[in-house]
Amino acid sequence: MADRYVVGRVADLPPGGRLLVEVGGRPIGVFNIDGRYYGLINRCPHKGAEMCRGNVVASLSSSGPGQFTYDPETKLIMCPWHGWEFDVRTGQSYVDPRRTRIRTYDVEVASGEDVAPLVETGELGLAKDQDRPGPGEFAASGPLEIDETGRAKGPYTAETIEVAVEDDYVVVSLRPSRPARGPRPTRPTTGTEVSG
Repeated sequence: MADRYVVGRVADLPPGGRLLVEVGGRPIGVFNIDGRYYGLINRCPHKGAEMCRGNVVASLSSSGPGQFTYDPETKLIMCPWHGWEFDVRTGQSYVDPRRTRIRTYDVEVASGEDVAPLVETGELGLAKDQDRPGPGEFAASGPLEIDETGRAKGPYTAETIEVAVEDDYVVVSLRPSRPARGPRPTRPTTGTEVSG
């Protein structure tokens, strides 16, 4: 089983966009924040809401009444059910920073020339799009048909996938990123810079 999955073309994920996919049986949201890509588990640790359907907002904090600090560089995903906020880049919680976080996944951009042979050999899997489900792994082919060789066609047809190698693709790794906790130094962000 692959531990890296193609989730879509770079063109499918413009700056500010997100893709909700199933990767290796896990619901994952992939975000493009200012040309950098981040992957988060699509499940809030509080009550299990689809976290990645929430709003992405800038950080706003207050040290007291009438005082606030606005940080447009820090992007937070807000749980659509109860408003819990997590840093999109690190999974860090702003509700309970010492004990609560959401799992992050490394995301990279790979050229179609590199991706196509790895998909063909099974070294890279293909993610399932949660918002636009395809026909599934198998699609019913209708009534029994006999071809010119006298063979009966089975009731299922394997799904075929068109692979284009001229694009760059967004790839998620299921090996989780594990940012340092507490006062230890944190790892660099897991996003990938894309130049236009």
